Amino acid sequence: MLWRYAPGGTVAAVPISLLSPSLCWACGAAARGHALCRACRGGLRWSESATRPAHGVPAWAPVLYDGPARALIGGLKFRGARGLAGELAAAIAAGAPAGLLEGALVPVPLAPRRRRERGYNQAEALAGALAERTGLPVCDVLERSGGAARQLGRGRGARLAQAPTFSTRRISPPRAVLVDDVITTGATLAACARALHAAGAREVAAVAYARTPGR
Repeated sequence: MLWRYAPGGTVAAVPISLLSPSLCWACGAAARGHALCRACRGGLRWSESATRPAHGVPAWAPVLYDGPARALIGGLKFRGARGLAGELAAAIAAGAPAGLLEGALVPVPLAPRRRRERGYNQAEALAGALAERTGLPVCDVLERSGGAARQLGRGRGARLAQAPTFSTRRISPPRAVLVDDVITTGATLAACARALHAAGAREVAAVAYARTPGR
């Protein structure tokens, strides 16, 4: 918020967005209050409307991890733009298959070192924003060890070889919906699901904002 003198000598607040419109995360054009401009929103590649198993876990994401979606994930994940979680969560809540968003939201945890470097977990931010839109509780029960190597740009074989392991801090909710930013091979989701089932979960599903094409 900026301040300026109004007629009569009073001081008035001027929203920064009126002076400097928000810019598109993908191309830098004016986005008029959105994370993406109209052209880049039109460039999103929407995924199928049904869940698809990721290593046995029913999983769904609204868009494919390509083009403008990569820019949004990059902003949330690497550039500290936690505010993007709201727009990403809105896309998940609006298009999720019937019955998928039921139970408790469980964010996929980062490796401790990665969380210290980043200062936050993007999956937690996404789960919190999704909870605001759905009324579902967030149940942060998972802990992560191993798999701290950066996965971005790694092939399927390397990702599977570096798959992390997970444990739980307490009893899992009966139905858990894992929340992550991107679904790639599904190995991380499967490892999370194993830990949740061992802690008492009867059903585990997963949502993310984006899914690697072909997965």
